[in-house]
Amino acid sequence: MTTTFTDAPAGHSVTVRGNTIGAFTAGAVTTGLGVSGIVAGLTGVFGALPRARVDWLVPMIGVDLDVSRLGAFFIALTGAVAVIVGIYSIGYARREQWGTVALTTLPVFVGAMLLVPAAGSVTTFLLAWELMALSSFILLATDHRRSEVRCAAQYYAVMTQLGFVAILLALVVLAAAAGTNRFADMAGIPDGVRTAVFVLTLLGFGSKAGLLPLHAWLPRAHPEAPSPASALMSAAMVNLGIYGLIRVDLQLLGPGPRWWGVALLAVGAVTALYGVLQASVAADLKRLLGFSTIENMGLVTLALGAATLLSAAGAAAAAVIAMTAALLHLAAHAAFKSLGFLAAGSVLLTTGLRDLDKLGGLARKMPYTTAFFGIAALGASGLPLGAGFVSEWLLVQSLIHARPEHNTVVGLVTPLGVGAVALTTGLGVAAMVKAFGTGFLARPRSEAAGHASEASPSMLAGMAVAAVGCVVVAVAPFVVTDTLQSVLDTLPASRHADLTGLGPMLRLPGINGSIAPGLLAVALALAVLIVLALARWGSRHRPDSVRSPLWACGADELSSRMEYTATSFAQPLQRVFDDVLRPDTGIEVAHLEHTRYHVEKIAYHAEVSDAIEDHVYAPVLRTVAGFAQAVRSAHNGSVHLYLGYGALGVLIVLIVAR
Repeated sequence: MTTTFTDAPAGHSVTVRGNTIGAFTAGAVTTGLGVSGIVAGLTGVFGALPRARVDWLVPMIGVDLDVSRLGAFFIALTGAVAVIVGIYSIGYARREQWGTVALTTLPVFVGAMLLVPAAGSVTTFLLAWELMALSSFILLATDHRRSEVRCAAQYYAVMTQLGFVAILLALVVLAAAAGTNRFADMAGIPDGVRTAVFVLTLLGFGSKAGLLPLHAWLPRAHPEAPSPASALMSAAMVNLGIYGLIRVDLQLLGPGPRWWGVALLAVGAVTALYGVLQASVAADLKRLLGFSTIENMGLVTLALGAATLLSAAGAAAAAVIAMTAALLHLAAHAAFKSLGFLAAGSVLLTTGLRDLDKLGGLARKMPYTTAFFGIAALGASGLPLGAGFVSEWLLVQSLIHARPEHNTVVGLVTPLGVGAVALTTGLGVAAMVKAFGTGFLARPRSEAAGHASEASPSMLAGMAVAAVGCVVVAVAPFVVTDTLQSVLDTLPASRHADLTGLGPMLRLPGINGSIAPGLLAVALALAVLIVLALARWGSRHRPDSVRSPLWACGADELSSRMEYTATSFAQPLQRVFDDVLRPDTGIEVAHLEHTRYHVEKIAYHAEVSDAIEDHVYAPVLRTVAGFAQAVRSAHNGSVHLYLGYGALGVLIVLIVAR
């Protein structure tokens, strides 16, 4: 079967031969691994999985699997995302230019992510982590013929390995201090070692989670990866960076001192604000979703920092709520971000476009995909009845009700945390309104958008499963209360948690506060039904009216040129945060040849780059490049010079040894 499609930026149409059998096999195996992950994860959360050791699989060190309740929670999350992506990828891969390597790598990537939280020893964890990094790199580099993909792959490879070095150092120091390789046996770690491990793991695991300033790979890699891989990376892989922080810093080494909490809270707040600010001005749909992932991982880290700080300050009830918010937001983010990337992948597959300025009008051509993306956008915006609302509400409540007596640090930090969450939510609403409104509503702004077609049944089925997950987390979060209770009991900051009040009416444990998202949903449904009934009744009793075209400022008819684009929609925000974003803008005016008083064409361009990348990464890269050039000039191919280098090296070694 030969299929012509455009699954790249405009102008990159190719004709490929669909691999139906390979696509179905890869999707089925991925789905099967996901189901196994859900079953194993829930079994580990509510019971206990037996420890397993396979000595023959890796010579000398073997593979040690020992699933804790915390690890089981992340295994279940990863499995749920894998089920969604597996179903979706069956239809997607039939039209995608995926060879045997990519089709084989997809389930390997899922298997590696399931192994990371199941690792019972340092060596097994590092092996699984590297397998996850390698398989995700292969998927990212699938379309390596494009320069954008090669650049993103280079960034991802460098940042991943730098993060791995930090993780390796941290775990080696931790294992040496504990005198054991197994996580379950680690205890009695000295304070100096705990501090060193915390700093190293914050750098290493923070880079995988996309925390500032180690986030640069994420908005490059996630947009360029195939959409099923983007969903797995953004909704599952980044979660494992958070898992590393919780497992090592908050569980094995916890409870941490107050400055750990302040550090996590500060890094999370800055990450969330910077990520959502970049998302609010981004015109690339998948890049916008990538920055949204940075924003949400920042919120989770902020919640972890709040839980650590409040626990150390004696505000136990507020600490429990903050930790609950962190875990619940991970589940919500896995649901709405996988749905968002899969919907964006459907748009990209049928139009070849990611530029919101060239999309529009998809609601009529792709009604189901539009509805699914709307559910994802509502969840990412943090508004009521969205998947992310309850967790963000819990986070705000934990910060508001944190009132330990005579604690200046908590009194100073928590109001700033509330402000950061509020500003993040407001900008998140603007970003998602822009993505949904300019990308899917109004009139198409390009021929490709005007000729879009709905996604295949398996792709719609995968998105439907994710949408159900979003609705459950948004309307009935009490479904996961028992799961959260089991995990919270294993964490020092929330060991005595009591979540029995988190039922259909969410009553905060130990704090005055409650909310009923289910009742909000019912009230909204009734309000809509009443409005529709009144409109129908009014249309029957309305006198005959004359139909006339909508007034269009004197023009013949409305056109896409009269609509807001993503760039124009974001311009007010761009001006407000001009000092942070540092945009490169300009206007070019072309006059007619015979006179300068008549304008032929006006062109406006705006480019918002990553300010941290420009001011932090660029000087480092220039320094490294200069050093490399100096080293290269020292190698002129002369054998005599190389012998001199060798003699000098031996002399230095002898002097040092002496």
